[in-house]
Amino acid sequence: MTSVEDVAVPGARLHTDLRGSGPLLVCAVGGNGDPTVFGPLADLLAPRWTVLTYVRRGFVRSPVDGEVGPDKLGADVEDLALLIERHGGPAVVLGSSSGAIVVLELLVRRPELVRAAIAHEPPLVGLLEDRDAIVARFDTVFATYRREGVVAAMAEFGEITGVAVRRPPPGEEPAEIPPEFVAMRERWPTNTAFWFEHEYGPYPVHPLDVAALREHADRLVLAVGAVSRAEDQLASRPNLVLARELGLTPLEFPGGHLGYVEDPAGFAVAVEGALRLLA
Repeated sequence: MTSVEDVAVPGARLHTDLRGSGPLLVCAVGGNGDPTVFGPLADLLAPRWTVLTYVRRGFVRSPVDGEVGPDKLGADVEDLALLIERHGGPAVVLGSSSGAIVVLELLVRRPELVRAAIAHEPPLVGLLEDRDAIVARFDTVFATYRREGVVAAMAEFGEITGVAVRRPPPGEEPAEIPPEFVAMRERWPTNTAFWFEHEYGPYPVHPLDVAALREHADRLVLAVGAVSRAEDQLASRPNLVLARELGLTPLEFPGGHLGYVEDPAGFAVAVEGALRLLA
């Protein structure tokens, strides 16, 4: 059973979903901003964990009061900290994509709230040697977004990054799309536009304090999608660089950048296996 609650935080109201019992595990979603994508994974973890998922501020269902503000990432980190405190942390935190950047920053800024952190494919292209060329390509996508809208821009973005949901083989498709995913799809254009306007530019070039993060590397898992890595997709590359800088071995999780959607059962096994390695 899932408990739904809207939680007031400074400058916003966050939509949250809580399920399961056991130690606290909080999932920070990526640029989609909508934790519905974590639903099947959360259901699989719920027998052993109290799983909290939430809509990050500014996305549909988590409105901000007035303007978003110049430090959206800082606000995201503080939101995550407040939710963990509210539920009696510390917590295991799992973040994917932009959510992984939030998780890494939480470990730097509020390490006392983190039992263990799994950062799945943070798009920190600022860590890469060819960052200037990548940012230039991202700029062309943003120009497409402004000129033609989110659908055209995301098609172009997918070509650059390889980010896409892997469809199940013929005969294994679900009979129908769950209603919660239908509702998420209806929110997608608004959420994607918000991401373009407030996160798409600054999050990938955020200056992560690697030296500060190194102090807490014993609690950190850097996860890459097996498909992302095998195909040398952009999504996998920042964590490979970060792993070298921190002296860590990156762990492969099932699927690609959206592996938790493609194979939630395999992803759940990988999450719990990674946490056992840190224990």
